[in-house]
Amino acid sequence: MTGVAASRDAIVRAEAWLCDLPVETVRTDAMQSFLSQETIFVRIETASGATGLGYSYTIGTGGGAVLDLLRTVLLDAVTGLDASRHEAVWRAMISSTRATTVGAVSSLAFAAIDTAVWDVKAKSSNAPLWIAAGGARESIPLYDTEGGWLHLSGDELVESALSAQRHGLGGVKIKVGKPRGAEDAERLRAVRDAVGWGFDIMVDANQAFTAAEAIRRAAQFDDIGLAWFEEPLPAEDVSGHASLARSSSIPIAVGESMYSIGHFKEYLHAGAASILQPDVARIGGITPWLKVAHLAEAYNVAVAPHFLMELHVALTCAVPNSLYLEHIPQLRALTNGDMAIESGAGVPSDTPGLGIDWNLDAIDGLRVR
Repeated sequence: MTGVAASRDAIVRAEAWLCDLPVETVRTDAMQSFLSQETIFVRIETASGATGLGYSYTIGTGGGAVLDLLRTVLLDAVTGLDASRHEAVWRAMISSTRATTVGAVSSLAFAAIDTAVWDVKAKSSNAPLWIAAGGARESIPLYDTEGGWLHLSGDELVESALSAQRHGLGGVKIKVGKPRGAEDAERLRAVRDAVGWGFDIMVDANQAFTAAEAIRRAAQFDDIGLAWFEEPLPAEDVSGHASLARSSSIPIAVGESMYSIGHFKEYLHAGAASILQPDVARIGGITPWLKVAHLAEAYNVAVAPHFLMELHVALTCAVPNSLYLEHIPQLRALTNGDMAIESGAGVPSDTPGLGIDWNLDAIDGLRVR
């Protein structure tokens, strides 16, 4: 790139702020309740006047720490860098935080900047993110999570699953982690009996079990025909996941609680997961998310990312080995329109940039002052 072009793409201003966004519905799993979403925004401007708006999030705590790292270290570290060179920007963030990486706070902060960089980069090339990042497909099948929370009754689970099926979605995810596995299995069988065998059922334990209990519950679920068993164990227990994967025919899905590319590599090398669920915010941005997706492709493993459907719809359409997109709306209070859905599939925006139609007045109204 010439010096003139580089100067036009140089980041000349960067700011960060925090919004406290209420959740859209009651959400409970085996480990916690999702009560609020701290959403961290970063806005960058280049010398040419191009702007990018990126974001990250936490489930209720830690947003202030992420914001502080951005304001005291990272925004200064990236100012002056070429926004068209996302790898160089990401490396600069790593170099400025060696003592605190790899970790959740750093990765969440990286993601807010990296998504802003990709936003301005895609806008500058007049391309939507799904094409700028690969353009592998034009839509992605959806599955529903909102109707599967742990506090819901069996009848409510069935009703929600049938509604998702009527709307053309490919499956539903149901939380597990009741005191006894038989209770989980009973709830799942009720849903299977209602929807039949042409509809996927996923289960998610949110890291609640030991390896022994996960193996035991997988055996109790074996006749239900599950599409995957998500986060059965704590994310750091690679060997436990490998033992479970060897003992069960149910595909094991992990990734929402993993914060580095290397952690995903360990799972793949150990044969401990057959579906990866990287989260842009938690892995540190679009730049490392794409690396995880391509690493999974090299292992012939599918990706089905966690949360952030408004952003992940573009990324799942960018790569060839995407399996599903999780339908769990959370940004409607901050945007001017919903993600497009056609025949039960998510459709990415063709607007240059991330493709999220932000309502800037609403964002400003929810700022934590």
